[in-house]
Amino acid sequence: MPFPNINPVFLELGPLQFRWYGLMYLIGLTAAYLLIKRTAAAKALPLGPDHIYDMVVFAAFGVFLGGRIGYTLFYNFPYYSQNPLKIFAVWEGGMSFHGGLLGTIIALLWFSKRRGFPTYTIADLAASVTPIGLGFGRLGNFINGELYGRATDVDWCMVFPTGGPACRHPSQLYEAGLEGLLLFTVLWIIGRRTTPPGTIFWSFLTGYGICRMIVELFREPDQQMGFIFGPITMGQVLSTPMVLIGIVMLSWGFYKASSGPSPRAKL
Repeated sequence: MPFPNINPVFLELGPLQFRWYGLMYLIGLTAAYLLIKRTAAAKALPLGPDHIYDMVVFAAFGVFLGGRIGYTLFYNFPYYSQNPLKIFAVWEGGMSFHGGLLGTIIALLWFSKRRGFPTYTIADLAASVTPIGLGFGRLGNFINGELYGRATDVDWCMVFPTGGPACRHPSQLYEAGLEGLLLFTVLWIIGRRTTPPGTIFWSFLTGYGICRMIVELFREPDQQMGFIFGPITMGQVLSTPMVLIGIVMLSWGFYKASSGPSPRAKL
C-alpha cells in the first residue's frame, strides 16, 4: 500500500506552523476533558468543571515532563548525558510513553492530595480516557511517518519516507487500534460494571502493557537502542512490570472486595 504522504503541517500562518501531531494531542485532551465531565456528572462525583480542567492540566504536564525525561533515561541516556542541554530540545522529538505514564501518575497523585479527592477515583477517571489520547497520538506518529514497523512482505506494508526502501508494517496504526480503540472499549465495558476502586486504572496498566508487548513484535526498535535481550525490545522490557503489577493489584482488589465489608465503587 502507498504511504499517504500527508503534510505534517496542516496550517501555516507566516512563520507559525500548526502540525497534525500537536492537533492530535489537543483533540485527545479535549475529548478526555469532555468525557471525564460527562462521567463525573453521571456518577454524581463531586468534580466540577474547574476541578476537571485542573486535573487535565496536571495530567498534561505530567505526560510532557515525564515523557521527555523518560526518553532521555530509557532510550538515549549516553547521548543526553554528554549533551544535557539537548534535553530541552523537544522540537527534535523524543518522548517515552512509560516515562509519561510515571509523570502523569505523580501529577495526579499530587492533584488528588491537594484537592482532597480519593486517589482511585481520580486514577480510574484518568485511565478510562487515556486510550483516546493514545489512539490520536499514534495517528499523529503515522502522519509524521515515524515509529514505523519492521520490514515485511504483507499486502498492507508501506514504504515510509524515512524508513529506507524497505516495505514496513504500519505499526502506528496497529498501536492506534490496540492501545486506542480496543483498550478504550475494554475499559468502557469494565466501567459499566460494579468493581472495586482502582479496577479501571489497573486494567489500563495491564491492558496497555499487553498491547504494547504485542505491537513491539512488529515495530522497528529505536535505532540507537536496537534489541535489548535477543529479540526483546526496550518497550517490552518496560511493559512487562506493568502487566505483572496490574494483574497482582487487580487480584488483590477483588480479593479485598470479596472478603471484606468495604464498599465497592462503580465508575
